[in-house]
Amino acid sequence: MARAGQSHWDAAYENKGTAGVSWYEPRPVESFALIRAAGIRPADPIIDVGAGASLLVDELLAAGYCDLTVLDFSAFALDRLRDRLGSAASAVSLVHQDVTVFQPERKYALWHDRAVFHFLTQSEDRERYVNALRQGMRPGGHVVMATFGPAGPERCSGLPTMRYDAAALAAELGSEFKLAKSSLVMHRTPSNAQQQFLYCSFRKHGD
Repeated sequence: MARAGQSHWDAAYENKGTAGVSWYEPRPVESFALIRAAGIRPADPIIDVGAGASLLVDELLAAGYCDLTVLDFSAFALDRLRDRLGSAASAVSLVHQDVTVFQPERKYALWHDRAVFHFLTQSEDRERYVNALRQGMRPGGHVVMATFGPAGPERCSGLPTMRYDAAALAAELGSEFKLAKSSLVMHRTPSNAQQQFLYCSFRKHGD
């Protein structure tokens, strides 16, 4: 089955609104806590992959982080994010791209992904994603990733998904990334459904 393209994700945001898509959360509590726990400095570069119109960037800006990149496949979502941020958008680099073809031109201190990786059901797409991750991470950098957990949904947004436990996700990223922490969290969607998420933090080997 071919992976969904930009039009699929644009339509999801247009039809349901940025607060109506199933992955919406009014406050990104788990992601923000793991990012803070990583101990990176406010000026260190952070990339949020597949962020869409997530409120995480707002939280990071408010906390003093000032080198932020947001990457997403949906131009519609990035437009909504730009509109919401207003003048603050000038402090954020917005990148419209499919992460599986992303070729980072810099090294990030922290890579965040909530609810992208589990949509990569083809092994070659996961390999391309991990290659981009390796290319874009500093030695000693941190990865905060959230996917559907072992009891998560098998389909989301009309698409098949992958489900992971911590060991399986660590195996996908490879031995270059050391698992530091994992937890299972129940996410309540805007339609009041429950979805199990696995949250993991990793550190890339190196000084």
